[in-house]
Parts: sequence; C-alpha cells; structure tokens
Amino acid sequence: MTSLQILNKKVIKIKHFSFFCQLSLSFRLAGLLLFFFLCSCANQLAPPGGEVDKIPPKIEYVYPAQGTVNFDKDYIEIKFSEYVDKRSVQEALFISPYIEKTLEYEWTGTTVTITFPEELKKDLTYSITIGTDVVDLNNRNRMSESYSFAFSTGAKIDTKEISGRIYGKDREGILIYAFRLNGDTDTLLHRKPDYVSQSGLDGNFSLKGLASGDYRIFAVRDNFRDLVFQSEQDEIGIPFRDITLDDNDSLFTNLKFLIFNADTSVTRLVSSIMTDAYHILLTFSGEINPTTINPNNFYLFDSTAAVRKNIKYAFKGRTKPEEMVLVIDESIPPENRYYLFADSIVSLRGYIYENDFSSLTVSDKPDTIPPNIVSTIPVINGVIDFIKPEIKFSFDDAFASANIKGGISFTDTLDKNISFDILHPDNGTILIKAEEDLKPEKDYIIKIDLNNIVDAAGNKSDSIYIYRFKTISGMDFTGTSGKIINIGFGDSPILVLENTSDKNIVYKKNITTEAFEFSRIEPGKYFLWCFLDVNKDGEFNYGWPEPFNYSESFSFHPDTLNLRARWEVTDIIFNYK
Repeated sequence: MTSLQILNKKVIKIKHFSFFCQLSLSFRLAGLLLFFFLCSCANQLAPPGGEVDKIPPKIEYVYPAQGTVNFDKDYIEIKFSEYVDKRSVQEALFISPYIEKTLEYEWTGTTVTITFPEELKKDLTYSITIGTDVVDLNNRNRMSESYSFAFSTGAKIDTKEISGRIYGKDREGILIYAFRLNGDTDTLLHRKPDYVSQSGLDGNFSLKGLASGDYRIFAVRDNFRDLVFQSEQDEIGIPFRDITLDDNDSLFTNLKFLIFNADTSVTRLVSSIMTDAYHILLTFSGEINPTTINPNNFYLFDSTAAVRKNIKYAFKGRTKPEEMVLVIDESIPPENRYYLFADSIVSLRGYIYENDFSSLTVSDKPDTIPPNIVSTIPVINGVIDFIKPEIKFSFDDAFASANIKGGISFTDTLDKNISFDILHPDNGTILIKAEEDLKPEKDYIIKIDLNNIVDAAGNKSDSIYIYRFKTISGMDFTGTSGKIINIGFGDSPILVLENTSDKNIVYKKNITTEAFEFSRIEPGKYFLWCFLDVNKDGEFNYGWPEPFNYSESFSFHPDTLNLRARWEVTDIIFNYK
C-alpha cells in the first residue's frame, strides 16, 4: 500500500470518528431535551422523603371578585394554592340559586375556568360556594373550611348572611340547604334548595349573598350529593326556628343543628333460616329494637299439616344489628313446608310493621352445644361502682329462667352473701342487680352454676362460671359545677353531660336556677350542653322533616371538659346563647 493510500485511510477514519462524535452529541442533546420535556409534563408529586404533606389546599384567587356588580360574563375562575383533585372540585362546587344544566370545567395548572351552560338571570345575586370536599393531589388533604363569594348581574348585590354550626360527631362536610319561604313549606325537601353551603372541619358554615326574605334552613348529610333529601340514605338536622332577613337585618348568627336519622321506612322480615333443628336465624331489612324482642311476637306455620307452632325463646345473642334468633322446643319434620310469621317488628326508631312472614329454610342438624357466656358488662375483673351495681351476662343460646337464681351466688371474698335480684332482658341474657350498696375498694365474686342453664335441646354444662370484680373508691369519681346564664328557666331546661367516646355514659339534670353541679361522674372527656324541654318528655326533640316540626332549642358549652379522677372542674360559666 502506498503512502498516499495510507494517508487517505487515516483521513476517512478521522471523518468517521468526527461524524460519530457529532451523532453521539446529537443523541445526548435529544435525550436531555426529552428528559426535561417529560419532567415538565409529569403530574405534581410530593418530593421523596421529608415530612408528609399535611397542609390543606386553599383558594388564592376568584373571578369575579367578591361583591362584583353588573357581571355579564359566562364564566368564573378559581385558583387554588396547589394541584387539587379535579373531580373533588366538581363535587364541592355549589351555585345559588341552583343551576340545573351541566357546567363546563377547563383547567390550566391550579386554576379552573367554569363556564355556565346558559345566560345568567338578570338583576340577581349569585353565590358561589366551594365546599370542604376539595382535596389536594399530594396527600388527599381536604380544604379546612368552605369558601364563598358572591356577585350580581344587576346594579346591586345582596349581602345578607346566615351562619351557624353543626354539633356532635362527624360534623364536617354537611350540606346546608336554604329555602325561600313563599308557598307550601311542608314539601320544601322535595326539591333542590335555593341556596347551598357546606360545613367545615369544626362544623361551622355560612350562607352568603342572601336577599331579604324568610328562610328555612336544613343541615343534611347528603351521601349522594344530589341536593335532594332522601330519608332512606341521608341524615338531617332540623332548625328550632325560621329566619327572617329584612332591610334592617344583614346577618343572622348562631344557627345550630344536631344531625339524626329520620328514616321512616318500615323494617321488614327478609329471611328465616334454621341453623340446626332448634334455632332459627332471622334477618331484617334494618336494625331492630333489642328491647322489644319477645317470642310471643312470632310463630311457625306448617302449611303441609296446616298446624301453627309457637316459639319458645327469642334472643339477640352474638348476631348482627339486623338479626336475632328464635328457638323452638322440638324438632320439626324437614320434609314439610313452613313459614315464619312476625306479628310485629319494631325498628330501632320505634316504627312497627305487623303481619310479616317469610318462607322457612328447615334443618334437622342436631344441637349438641351447651349455652356459654360470651360477654359481660362490665368486663370480667373490671372495676365497678359500689352503689347498687348491675352486671349483665350474655349467652350464645337461650334457656329456661325458672331455676336460675338458685344456681347463682353473690359474695365478697369472705363469703358474705350479697342480696340481689335477677332480670332477663331476653331469653339469652341475665342481669344481676345488687339490692344493697357494696363497700368501696373491695373484691366481689359472682358464681353461676351452668348446670342450671339448659337450652331447648337439653344441653347444659357441668361447670361453675366465676365472675370477679372490684368496687371503685369514692375518690375515683370526678365532677363539675358552675352556672348557666342567659336562659329562661320557665322553658324547662335540661342540662346534659355527655361522654365524648361512650354514648352510654350520659348524665342529665333538670335545672331551675343558674347554679348547677354534677357529682359522682366517671372520669373522661365530656360535652356539656343544654336544651329547652318544650314537650317535657325529658328527651331532646330533634324535630321532623315531613310533616315539618321544629327541633327544640339547644346550646353547647364551647369547651370539651376533661374530667379527671379526684379532680373536679368548677366555676364553669355556660352562656346559653
């Protein structure tokens, strides 16, 4: 090969290397540009590591501004402090007066533009509320309070406002329905409200941009967000009065609600299935009242032999809220066709459905298991008040109660007998009540001879059940005292001290003077509230949606009371307002 050929080959190699370097650089630049492009298009994500984002989203800007008049555009804008879930915004947006047709949503970053489906009405104030259902994308944090602004399509804007609070548990996100009163007031809840708002984390709410007029306000846990109250699925709070806003009244405050279930649908018998030759499991369409369980309310009908058969026992046992158990005293021919009839079914709210029935699924499986104690109230080895205590024993089966008391002993640790009475809330429960006060800080023993607990199949256990407990010291109690002001004692006020975690621990007092005192209170955290017992039945009246009935007036002390053992909270000033 000549020197010229060698030189040409080297030149070619250099050119090839130069082209490769240029090509490699191009690929690198393209890759880098692609990386930045992908990063810019990615969703906003929380940075890795560090503290969890707990900051709720906020609204930084709205268009039009609060109080704008002569507004003639067909859209509004809302800018959030961070990226939020788009669907949550749609579900949390309420426009009053209500717009029936579908809104259009267009997003640019953290700003949403909402276009109206038709021209807004002339000379009318519109109120926009963004509720607390809005959540951010980082950690699903909810807005801490609702946000409202109002504008007018005319020369003036309505600036009247109604505000208040939801009390009790789970008070966030309750919808506030406001209706103008200008016709049939008993059917208001059949339509969508004229104005809507939503409660915040602390239960507070406000309705802004209202015109002069008469209003009826409801608080609704609207589970489907369809803006129509449906008693089968929603809970409701009823006002204690209607509200009038005239030219001289621009603000009404302190409208209060307690939410409750106003379901009036009857409870029906859904199914009846024999789990063995003696036991029938009943399932209902809703929760039944356990205090009304009675074997006389049910019977079997053998349609093959045309014979009616009575039920021996009825009890709740370890069943679901919508279930209970019946017991027959002898097996039945499984080849016959049977129906289970209920003379009356009492729901948890006291509604009665009569003459219901279902086809019975029959079983001839033998029952060989004796009754056993499955729970006690208070728990075994627990601490109990020494003033005439009551202990409840629940069994997993029903039994005859005639000879039970003779198999029960109630003594202290020195075998001194304690006099007691025995009750049967149902055929599977024993309630033992001491007929005398016990001594504080002493140990006591209840023994139950299970040989006396015999079920319908004759099963029994040859053993002794031993229940031990200790009485508390009188010093273990707590208490609170103070005075209540700005209240009319002629309205029969009742003061309530209610445990925040155990709904069964409630203390009530009829009060006739400003001074009040609660003593011998179990330690814990409590709500202190008061209601005016207008119907004098001793219970708070929640009102009713239809036919409409106002609730009774009530007020809550603003602070939760932390009542500790041996340490009373005194000098409380409860302002009923």
